Order: sequence, then structure tokens, then C-alpha cells
Amino acid sequence: MRHLPVYILIDTSGSMKGEPIESVKVGLADMVATLRQDPYALETVCISIITFDSDVKQVLPLTELENLQLPEIVTPDSGATHLGQALKMMCDKVEVEVKKGTPEQKGDWRPLLFILTDGKPSDKQEYNKMISRVKALNFASIVGCAAGPKADIAPLQQLTDNVFKLDTMDATSFKRFFVWVSDVIGLGGKSVGTTESLQLPGPPAEVNVVI
Repeated sequence: MRHLPVYILIDTSGSMKGEPIESVKVGLADMVATLRQDPYALETVCISIITFDSDVKQVLPLTELENLQLPEIVTPDSGATHLGQALKMMCDKVEVEVKKGTPEQKGDWRPLLFILTDGKPSDKQEYNKMISRVKALNFASIVGCAAGPKADIAPLQQLTDNVFKLDTMDATSFKRFFVWVSDVIGLGGKSVGTTESLQLPGPPAEVNVVI
């Protein structure tokens, strides 16, 4: 069975502590529950979660939706936002976890990448170095979400044209964002196989498109 790999990178730096990260966890749980109601997604979707603060961890290796248990996501009291290192880890994991096609059999579908941050990369040099490597992995879609007033959209725009902004970091905003993410993934599962990039559905009112 060909899988649709989905990589989700979540900022767990100190500023996400408290309501923001708790809201993200609720949003993730809703997203998984929504996807499990879609028989096609249940067969094809695999999800990996990488968190980044001063440390970068793959808290969920690429796992099929039906076997997925959401990991405990914790935030330190303070710390840097090592998004460059998170992208590096993700690239390493994609190269190992995503099945490449051979003449005998087709590989996995083109993966999807979602990045959620409320700041900007502390490791800017590493981040800039990783941009070309991420682009070379041929994702069907890369979505950047800048959450809250301090999030910097410029670094995300270097990586993808699909940058969205959440003005508030409350439960409602994150919930709507993750509902939309599940729509994107569901669509990805149905429209994959085409060489073009995925056409994203329109986001909800809480999620502002950055032009």
C-alpha cells in the first residue's frame, strides 16, 4: 500500500508554554479523530511529529493513522527556536522513512509538510542552509503557520508560498487551523499521484493568508 507521509513540525519554545501548546494538543487530537473518519485517509496517511525548542525531537516517528498514539508534547520554561535543526532532522527522517519508487514498485506519495511556529528561527544560518535541501525533497505541499503577534513570516516565506497567520494563540484558532490541516491531508490523499503541487482548500476565517 502506498502511504501519504505527513510531517508536522511544532514549535515548543518557552513562549508556547501554557495555553498555546495545550491548544495545539487539542487541535492535533481533533485532526487525528477527523482523519480517522475518512476511510481513504485511514488506509494511506502516516504522520510524524517533530518538536523544536533548544532541543529537537522526533516525538512521533512516521506512523500509520490507525496505529497512531499522540505523544506527550512538553515545553521548557524558556529556550531557543531551533527550526533549522528541526528541518535538518526532518530531511534525514524523510530520506529513511519515505519509500522511494523503484522500477518494480511505486514508492509513497509525495509527502506533506506543516510547520507551526510562534517566533522565528534562532539558528538562522542552519535554517537558510536547509531551505534548498527541503525544497529538493519534492513535497506535494509545504504549509507554514505563523501563530501569534511575535511570529515572523519572512523566514517561512523563503521556504514556501503557503504561509498563514493566526492572530491569536487560543484554542479556537488552533482548533480551526488543525481542522483545516485535516482537510488538506484528506485532499492530499485523494489528489496525490499528480505531479502538480496540491491545490490547498481555502482556510477558515481565523487563519489569514499571507500574500
